[in-house]
Amino acid sequence: MKTALICGAGGFIGSHLVKRLKREGFWVRGVDLKRPEFAESEADDFIIGDLREQSLCRSVVDRTFDEVYQLAADMGGAGYIFTGENDADIMHNSATINLNIADICHKRNIKRLFYSSSACMYPQYNQLDPDNPNCSEDSAYPAAPDSEYGWEKLFSERLFLAYNRNHAMQNRVARFHNIFGPEGTWEGGKEKAPAAICRKIAEVNSGDTIEIWGDGTQTRSFLYIEECLEGTTRLLRSGFEGPVNIGSDEMVSINQLVDLVADIAGKTIVKNHIEGPQGVRGRNSDNRLIKEKLGWRPTAPLRTGLEKTYAWIEQQVQARR
Repeated sequence: MKTALICGAGGFIGSHLVKRLKREGFWVRGVDLKRPEFAESEADDFIIGDLREQSLCRSVVDRTFDEVYQLAADMGGAGYIFTGENDADIMHNSATINLNIADICHKRNIKRLFYSSSACMYPQYNQLDPDNPNCSEDSAYPAAPDSEYGWEKLFSERLFLAYNRNHAMQNRVARFHNIFGPEGTWEGGKEKAPAAICRKIAEVNSGDTIEIWGDGTQTRSFLYIEECLEGTTRLLRSGFEGPVNIGSDEMVSINQLVDLVADIAGKTIVKNHIEGPQGVRGRNSDNRLIKEKLGWRPTAPLRTGLEKTYAWIEQQVQARR
């Protein structure tokens, strides 16, 4: 039986990845500071622990796993990343985890590890026009991310690829673009735009007003969790080290996203645009490289994933009342 280690298995992507690998017949060990919030983990072994601690990393990586997925990070939505109030924690916590995991996997002779970077590492100067952002993989330099979160991701990409060059590892690096779906954070400040908008619309009646940060013309693309997992496992098992985008190329404005969720909910929604953290003006996944290297790219319509996500978040809102 093949074995897998998922660092960050208590998080949104990690908990879904556990389910995916179990369906494929893997024995799975998960590790995180906490268990998944919305469903029991399907991991065969789940360790509660802090990957910032070297001793914990040594006890977790106690064998040679067939696949290792390093998803653990200090992260959240715009309300967490772009205020500036959490920069030191974001950089210190995530970099420490990545330094520990890269080193212990090398020492345990684990040859292949997946690292989840982020589209937040792309230069701000290429994302000023909401209608024409440039997020091709070769546009990363000269580097100028718009947040310390992005700078840490860029550093860690280079870390794992340096281990490839210096220690004959075969690590794989992907840049995720706004992954969403059921069983993800949907309130509390760390939720991302799709979940926040689904929650706001689920909480109001038709004809009511919701608040939107910024003017709503800023653009993004959003990738449903199942397609994220398909791209992730394909990349790890491929001959291409990356970095490569894993994201949708169906770009929408935040206003369009609100209208789409409102239509799914069957509600008429009034938008009240207010000041708030927004990040770059435009971002969209460029999928030419992933199509060339893996013969695959995400194709599911945004609406399909939003329908499933809204239904789940609506259930959470109703259960809370």
